[in-house]
Amino acid sequence: MSEQVVVGKAVDLPPGQRTIVAVKGLSIGVFNVKGEFYALNNRCPHQGGPLCLGRLTGLGVATIPGQMTWTRSGEILRCPWHMWEFDIKTGRALVDPVKARVKQFPVTVEATLESHEIPRAETYPVTVESGWLVVHL
Repeated sequence: MSEQVVVGKAVDLPPGQRTIVAVKGLSIGVFNVKGEFYALNNRCPHQGGPLCLGRLTGLGVATIPGQMTWTRSGEILRCPWHMWEFDIKTGRALVDPVKARVKQFPVTVEATLESHEIPRAETYPVTVESGWLVVHL
């Protein structure tokens, strides 16, 4: 069974946004891509750059010569050091998807946190309107 770590509320990470968290000595980027959540190791496999700080982009696809279509907007992550691009959904590099990839972690949205360790602090009454983001290591 994998270890589960609460990283925040889903409602606090809107579509197109990311957060970077430190979990057990790892830096992990958690992304909301059109309402679906993905987590990647924040270390580019090329030369160790801070991958998850890179630009979110898409793909230009040529269906016929001279005609380009923009697709997958917000699904491609470009490393800020050397511009290597990775598919956020799979962790695979676009340049060599078989050999180059970044570690990906499963993310779930949990309605309650009964089975997870909740950080303890002074609390105040709140209402819950959305689920929690949980990264599985």
